[in-house]
Amino acid sequence: MTPQILKPYVIGLDLGGTNSVFGIVDSRGDIKATTAIKTQNYANVDDYVDASVEALRIIIDQVGGIDKIKAMGIGAPNANFYRGTIEYAPNIVWGHECCVPLAEMFKKKLGIPVAITNDANAAAIGEMAYGVARGMKNFIMLTLGTGVGSGIVVNGQLVYGCDGFAGELGHVIMRRENGRSCGCGRTGCLEAYCSATGVARTAREFLSTTSSPSLLRDIKPEDITSLDVSIAAGKGDELARRVYEFTGEMLGEACADFAAFSSPEAFIFFGGLTKAGDLLMEPIKRSYDAHVFSIFKGKAQFLISGLDGSSAAVLGASAIGWDIQEQE
Repeated sequence: MTPQILKPYVIGLDLGGTNSVFGIVDSRGDIKATTAIKTQNYANVDDYVDASVEALRIIIDQVGGIDKIKAMGIGAPNANFYRGTIEYAPNIVWGHECCVPLAEMFKKKLGIPVAITNDANAAAIGEMAYGVARGMKNFIMLTLGTGVGSGIVVNGQLVYGCDGFAGELGHVIMRRENGRSCGCGRTGCLEAYCSATGVARTAREFLSTTSSPSLLRDIKPEDITSLDVSIAAGKGDELARRVYEFTGEMLGEACADFAAFSSPEAFIFFGGLTKAGDLLMEPIKRSYDAHVFSIFKGKAQFLISGLDGSSAAVLGASAIGWDIQEQE
């Protein structure tokens, strides 16, 4: 007779600047219940935590109560795994000017172990637990959203560095001369070119410096988004396709450099830009092969995340909860 698991669930929280999405997840990666609140509706962290716990109580009751929950994992921007904090997160109204001990706050309210990590690190852990990285011990996860995030796994362990902030590959400088300004305050960062906002900036640059016909010319330049570029490229728009070629070439060049420090078996891409498929992935691979040190050539796979976009972040956060439950 199979023994019953007394605490078969963990809570995963995908904490973004706009929304906070909670899920209760079992060990197979099935999300049993979800709820959400608006992160930006709360001016201070105490109100945010109180509202989160109130929303969580409902779905916790749906799975049998808090006694069924082993732990909680949180994926959030500017989160420090070592300290359990969110530190000076620019897009979180209650967290952009301070260091918030969020893990400890939730632990006190819920009475269960809680861990927190950067949202891209959470995505990497989720991919290793539930997605295409299952069974891999060396890979780099790149999240291509509003910014460019990354999670680096070496010998089966996520790389955190001495302070919990290792792996900010989106802020590797790709162009030193005449580089674009980046939200981090520097210029020429990968994020300034290869994020969703970077793709829109590239499209605007191409439109302003060429006379090529394009469907994008029907849109006000300031209103162009990466989705508009993707739709136009899907319709065969040559300028939009060149935008993805440019973006893919830079990502491939960056990955060639990243290979030198961890020799990954795969680069895994997640986020809205991956919906462009081969329009993005093919130039990435070509550029990688053109720039990578010869001893690494042909060794790394280039994969798109196997997790459903709507639940991937929650699953990634939940995987942190499974990792910590044995330590408590």
